[in-house]
This record gives sequence, C-alpha cells and structure tokens, in this order.
Amino acid sequence: MPIRSFSHTLSRRVFLKASGGTLLGTLAFASGPIALLAPSRSWAMPLEALSSREGEILLVIIRQMFPHANLEDAVYTFVVKDLDRAAEAEQTRALLQGGIASLDEGASGDWLTLDTQDQFRRIEALEGTSFFEKIRSTAVVSLYNNPLAFAHFGYQGEEGDVGYLYNGFSDLTWLPDPPQPEDGFMPGTTAS
Repeated sequence: MPIRSFSHTLSRRVFLKASGGTLLGTLAFASGPIALLAPSRSWAMPLEALSSREGEILLVIIRQMFPHANLEDAVYTFVVKDLDRAAEAEQTRALLQGGIASLDEGASGDWLTLDTQDQFRRIEALEGTSFFEKIRSTAVVSLYNNPLAFAHFGYQGEEGDVGYLYNGFSDLTWLPDPPQPEDGFMPGTTAS
C-alpha cells in the first residue's frame, strides 16, 4: 500500500488552538447551588490563544478584582474563557500577555508566588491601564451574566417575560408591610 504524503499548511488559528492551555480545578463546595448544576466536581476550561499559566494569572486577577468569598473558581473561569476568545485578536493577545509579563517582571519573574496582599497592590497600581480595563470590562459582563453566578447569588434570571412585578416583587420580609393603596400594589388589583 503506497504511503500518502500530505502537505499541511498550518493556519494561524490552528496553531493558536494547538498552543493554548487548559485551566483545571475542582469545586470547593460539594453542596451548594453551583454543585447542583455541575455534572461533576472536577472541571476543565480549554484555552485557545492563552497558555495555562496566563489563564491562571488572569483567574487570580479576576478573583482579586471581583472578590466573592464562596464563589467557585469554575465561575471565574468563564471570564478567562471570554478573555481567551478576545485574545484570538493579535492586539488583545499582545495587551493581555504584555500585562501579565509586566506583573511577572515586577515580581522577580513569578507574580503568582506573591502573597495575596502584594498581588492586590500590584493590580491596584494598574487601575486605569488598558490591561486593567480590558479585564474589568470583560469580567463585569461575563461574571455577572452567567447561570452559575445566578445560582450562587440567588438571582432567578429572566424567568420568562413576567419580570419581578409578579415574581418576587412582594417577598420582602425584613420591612413592615406598608399601607396598601386603594388601587392595590399590583396592576389590576384593588385593596381588600
């Protein structure tokens, strides 16, 4: 049987996919809203444009910028994944990799080895830079528009088009009931 010779041209996109990394982790809280949604306690988030180490650094930065005590890393990795997608554009990849390299350089080569307070101070010093703003603006949308975050925070989501007027509007328990107006609290109702 003759051996076929294939001529492969390696596109930039295929090369980037092959050179990416993976973030791996385990859910810290075996019982909780996120654990109920997750198919397994272990998780993996493949990266296409960024390395595993770059993803890990971004994960720590995002946790520092948006700290939520019991929010699983698995939720934060969706922000890293969105930054990884954005890093397919050469300019964004250069921005993220340059910011990470700058953090490492200022920490004698490995920013991840610094204690939490020192990491925070160095991130805080970057506030207003393009690197910081790219991470912040991506995280605001990605972190808080995620079904796993919804489960953690107890947000019910859209739940159809009824909104909160008919779902959760009047379940306030920590204030006394106000006097009901004549036409009722809800449209189409009257005081009883």
